[in-house]
Amino acid sequence: MRRSLLMVVVALGMVATWSIGKLQGQAQGDKVTFVSASHANYSEMQGSRGGVTTAPIWGDAGAGAHGTFSKFVPGYDAGVHTHTNDVWIVGIKGAYLYKDEAGEKRVGPGDFLRVPGGHKHWSGGDKKEGALFYEESSGKFDLIPAK
Repeated sequence: MRRSLLMVVVALGMVATWSIGKLQGQAQGDKVTFVSASHANYSEMQGSRGGVTTAPIWGDAGAGAHGTFSKFVPGYDAGVHTHTNDVWIVGIKGAYLYKDEAGEKRVGPGDFLRVPGGHKHWSGGDKKEGALFYEESSGKFDLIPAK
């Protein structure tokens, strides 16, 4: 009896998880999304002190899962910080600079970087070109300064 009840609870949990993911994915409907980084509508990211602009592609970075084009001005320094949710980055132009206890990485055009939620790191933009990159996350975007 207990085992049957446990199996039912596990099955219901899996269905609930799948349903949430499916609903998030359907938020955009069945339409194809195409956005050119060079023609996207960028606006300053709150709290970035003029160093970061973003253009939403899908979702809402302030509320949940999302994808954005993001730009760092040349030499931008985000300081050492963490994010609550995983962040995936693909370089487009210039270089997204990344540093953690394992070393430094230069995420240039065509390069991919996954930063797990809660992982302490430093990031910034190339000193000459800055950075243009695609950023995606399964949850709301935040930047939590490290202590």
